[in-house]
Amino acid sequence: MHIRKNDLVLVMAGNEAGKTGKVMKVLPDKNRVIIKGVKVIYKHVKPSQKNPQGGRVQKETSISASNVLPVCQNRSCKKNGFGVRTRKKMLEDGGKLRVCVYCGVEISLGE
Repeated sequence: MHIRKNDLVLVMAGNEAGKTGKVMKVLPDKNRVIIKGVKVIYKHVKPSQKNPQGGRVQKETSISASNVLPVCQNRSCKKNGFGVRTRKKMLEDGGKLRVCVYCGVEISLGE
């Protein structure tokens, strides 16, 4: 997948388009991601041992990974702060690195 945990991403499509957030969890088998603060729903829960008050609990739900792009944080990139496409760059030791298509700088994990 082009998205990893802790990436800073921009939602490109759907009701949440334009929002940015940090990836909390990646579900590669379903091609979905959970982003902090995006697509928040209310879940109604009964009182229980764990939650004696019960009531409405807010939680994030998954969104399709095809609807999000990682954000390039390189200040000299023309797409700084926007979602960018990525490509793989092969390293000498056989590893792969995700780089921005526009500026060629590594897409780092969000802080």
